[in-house]
Amino acid sequence: MTQYVLAGLALGSIYAIASAGLVVTYVSAGVLNFAFGSMAYVVARFYFWLNSQHGWPTTTAGAVSILVAGPLLGAFLYLVLFRFIRGQSTLIKLVTTIGLSVALPPVADLLMGTQTITAAPGLALPSDPPFHFLGAPVSTDQLLTYGFLVAVVVLGTVVLRLTDVGLRVRAVVDSEAMASLSGTNPGRVALGAWMLSAMLAGLAGILVAPSNGLTTVGMTTLMAAAFAAVVAARLRSLVGAVVVALAMGVVTDVITKYLPVNSAWTADILPSVPFAVMFVFLVVYAVRARPATDRTDGDDIGGPLDQAIRPANQTPTTLADTVGPSSRRGTLVALLPFAVVFAVPLIFSGNPYWLGVVATGLCFSVIFLTFTVVTGEGGMLWLSQAVMAGIGALAAAQFATVAHWPVLLSLLAGGVIAAVVGAVMGALTIRLGQLYVALGTLTFGLLAETLVFDQNRFLQGGLGVDVARPSFAKGDLAFSYLALIVFALFALLIVNLRRSTSGMALTAVRDSESASRTLGLSVVQLKIIVGALAAFVAAVGGGFLALDGGVAQPASYETFAGLVWLAVVVTLGIRSILAAAIAGLVYTLLPAVFRTYIPTRWLEVPAILFGLGAIMVARNPEGVVVRNGRQLRRLAARLTAGRAGASSSAPAAAAASVAGAQVTAAADRVGAEAGQ
Repeated sequence: MTQYVLAGLALGSIYAIASAGLVVTYVSAGVLNFAFGSMAYVVARFYFWLNSQHGWPTTTAGAVSILVAGPLLGAFLYLVLFRFIRGQSTLIKLVTTIGLSVALPPVADLLMGTQTITAAPGLALPSDPPFHFLGAPVSTDQLLTYGFLVAVVVLGTVVLRLTDVGLRVRAVVDSEAMASLSGTNPGRVALGAWMLSAMLAGLAGILVAPSNGLTTVGMTTLMAAAFAAVVAARLRSLVGAVVVALAMGVVTDVITKYLPVNSAWTADILPSVPFAVMFVFLVVYAVRARPATDRTDGDDIGGPLDQAIRPANQTPTTLADTVGPSSRRGTLVALLPFAVVFAVPLIFSGNPYWLGVVATGLCFSVIFLTFTVVTGEGGMLWLSQAVMAGIGALAAAQFATVAHWPVLLSLLAGGVIAAVVGAVMGALTIRLGQLYVALGTLTFGLLAETLVFDQNRFLQGGLGVDVARPSFAKGDLAFSYLALIVFALFALLIVNLRRSTSGMALTAVRDSESASRTLGLSVVQLKIIVGALAAFVAAVGGGFLALDGGVAQPASYETFAGLVWLAVVVTLGIRSILAAAIAGLVYTLLPAVFRTYIPTRWLEVPAILFGLGAIMVARNPEGVVVRNGRQLRRLAARLTAGRAGASSSAPAAAAASVAGAQVTAAADRVGAEAGQ
């Protein structure tokens, strides 16, 4: 038993170091860093590059990676990104860090190599003999992990409680405005916090790499496990996060003593322990019907003085209201881009390979509408939409192959199941606030992956469950237009939702939940309905993706893949229906172009572009499609007004000027309509 406890303490120590890095940035900067795992990957990959690829000694490579590369990475990211999102809404902060999490790993691979690294060295030498404690062996790596955790806790406590630096940090956390009046530079404090967080991320990444492997999945799983400790500690208590992290590590290793060896359930349960812990705490917070933190969305930092002066110096950017009011006058013009999208399958009909890529992209377009609904309309960040798509695909495959239902009816049944799951998830998380919606849905997705999707009923030995296309859509061209018809039906549903009374209520809720409650609107009920609808859309789209490949394969619906999907949609426009259509095509066509025409070394570029596009949401929340469409229409309106003024007399010119202004205003509405 001692051996299991010691191993569990080592694992828990790694979780604790990671959770400390998350707490530092959240407490000091108000950002729960979803890019923490990617930052850990970059530093750990740099350590491997120095130590294994260039032969640097372990001590030198470790010191340079942790003490130099990590802080420099944190400083660079703060200067180019994080300092611009400090005063933004919670939604913008989360989406920006998710975009960064997508972009960082491929950048590291592009610079240092793309080989798969399943066994990475730790900070101890392979020749170091193990020590013994109470008869149980303790490796040097474990001892170093214990030591690093003690150093982090002790030094962190001493610095925060007993030094002038700690006093300044606490002052900035309490009130940035008051700290500034006393001579403290909040920017320098935030810079130091991000440098420290990046250093802890690198340390945790290097420590966990020997057991989890040096992969983005392993590092992101480390981050998700650290989230569990942070949530249990209410996002703010460093000591609480460390204690919970240690407990999770011990429980994870101790239960291996009692679980059967080489069992599929054992392989599923062990990685699920941190996610189960986070899920339990979220349920407890939901039952208590109060937020798990005293902070509210969009008001993450500072005290009353900070809130009083904030409107004067910054207006937080949101992802809401990036589409203006609709105009029937512009309906025909707004349909022109959709006509182009509908023509895409015909354009590629002569080439079977590219037509297949287009068909897959249109399936993703249907899935991507889920983000348009839940984030664009509902103002919520759900991170389980890939799993919702998987639920629809796996359920549809079971209905079609086991119950022998018609395949389209099976898709609808899978959508209904996902909608019920989405409603339950919404009921558990929405009352806790935006941040906990993201964490709760992420937790659900990871639990569903490890405990449900890994069942052999769905895996079938890794081959998945075969599911056939409808008889009238066997070919890629017919199937592409079937997907487009479904996309158009969902698009009409979203447009009607926007124009309905419920849509107006949703707009009010996005503007101000407090004001909406005073008007008698049920915020939770509205958001639950939107969440259920988004889950239904995702599930139907996931079923179409399974039909496209002829198999429902759980590996196609990983939670972290959904983060990349989100990055693509946000880049083009989270509230734009047209952007969802284009995003699906871009998501498949751009990598295919690189695979076909670009050297293998540059295959990571599309992922980098997707991540960078999501990062830019802090500056451009409306997305590329809506922004460029609006600018083109304004230009056309000005040119039209200018020609009208040049060909008329003076009295007519005045009238033309008025008309031009009206055309410009109408063009704005048309541009917004085209984005719908």
